[in-house]
Amino acid sequence: MKKINKTNAARLLDKAKIAYELIPYEVDESDLSAPHVAEQLGEDIDCVFKTLVLHGDKTGHFVCVIPGEHEVDLKMAAKVSGNKKCDLIPVKELLPLTGYIRGGCSPIGMKKPFPTYIHETCLEHPYIYVSAGQRGLQLKLDPRDLVREVHAEVCALFAE
Repeated sequence: MKKINKTNAARLLDKAKIAYELIPYEVDESDLSAPHVAEQLGEDIDCVFKTLVLHGDKTGHFVCVIPGEHEVDLKMAAKVSGNKKCDLIPVKELLPLTGYIRGGCSPIGMKKPFPTYIHETCLEHPYIYVSAGQRGLQLKLDPRDLVREVHAEVCALFAE
């Protein structure tokens, strides 16, 4: 068994005394999608969440964490974040802004804390997966712990 190096996100969870597992998976550079990750993990796509960074016209940058098969509803995201409108940031802005790359963006341990919104279905699961901060590594943790750690608001981010 190859040793898994801890990511910054994992170290922050250790510091906060939050239980988690680091779960490696095979990366396919041509398919960084959450459904691919769920398939690699052998998990239900509904408990594999992706981290999206958006920019609102009033509040600036914020983060949405949603189940992997869904798309964030920009109108709903704007409303919950106090904006009139918002958009996903361009991929080229992700690394300088968050310290993370596409396919490895964790809601934990970004360069600076951003307002974070997690889709309400996270609370239906005993655990969820989010990126550990690098491609090929997921964090498996209790969604309630994640919500507390990133001071997230649990809300609807798309229509069911």
